[in-house]
Amino acid sequence: MKEKNVYTWSSALGGLAMNGFGEKCLELFSLMNKEGVHPNEVTFVSVLRGCTVVGLVEEGRQHFDSMKKLYGIEPQLEHYGCIVDLYGRAGRLDEALNFINSMPMKPHAGAWGALLNASRMYKNMEIGELASRKIVELEAKNHGAYVLLSNIYADSKLWDGVSNVRQTMKAKGVRKLPGCSVLEVDGEVHEFLVGDKSHPRYNEIEAMLGEISRRLKLAGYVANTNPVLFDIEEEEKEDALCKHSEKVAIAFGLISLKEGVPIRIVKNLRVCWDCHDVTKMISKLFNREIIVRDRNRFHHFQDGECSCKGYW
Repeated sequence: MKEKNVYTWSSALGGLAMNGFGEKCLELFSLMNKEGVHPNEVTFVSVLRGCTVVGLVEEGRQHFDSMKKLYGIEPQLEHYGCIVDLYGRAGRLDEALNFINSMPMKPHAGAWGALLNASRMYKNMEIGELASRKIVELEAKNHGAYVLLSNIYADSKLWDGVSNVRQTMKAKGVRKLPGCSVLEVDGEVHEFLVGDKSHPRYNEIEAMLGEISRRLKLAGYVANTNPVLFDIEEEEKEDALCKHSEKVAIAFGLISLKEGVPIRIVKNLRVCWDCHDVTKMISKLFNREIIVRDRNRFHHFQDGECSCKGYW
């Protein structure tokens, strides 16, 4: 590229951070500084996200503090949200909460959402309940906050808590969006909804789902049934998980795309724990690269690993 400015640099930094390449993002930022390009607010969002995806807490704080000290840039809500996410992903939930409480402006739903997601990952019910309440105060119809809180309760087998959340959602008219996954094969877009059997090749898809299940069990896989927010038998939960839209889409990709061709899927919701674990295993067992864009980020699955490193 002949002409590079802050916008081109920031775009490149954002792409690296979004795809989990935090170290490369920070290396590029260092090069940007060496070339004398002055960063802007957008640049620092990408830099802070780059620190977050690789767990560089102290370096992230240094970059945050440098915004005003070195560059004269006043941190905005999004930058504060990045630091909350940075602490949360590292398991430092108390520091994340203290940081929110020390913000010079009213925290937005994004900051509380980052804390809620961290509470889900580290199973901190007390902070999770607080974060969920704060989100609902700001966005009464935010179904994601209710679902994440339900996940925290389900992880602890607190089915009364799950039931209470569901009743609250019903009373407030909040509906959980159905999972939907989309992929393209030979120029044609195929859409899969959770539990939907209307696809003309569904019998083949179901057969592939059976083959996937067989290989997974041989490899020692045990289903993570926590995402099924009902107190039902484990076998029923496993069957429900098998019909999640991204698993059906992956099965279709395996029977429709030539060997070696990556499977690229877009999903409207956050990928659940079990689907994430399963997709990692499928990428290894079937020797297939799988890219999933969920509500939060890109997941690049290859040889049993994911670019998100287990946090999304």
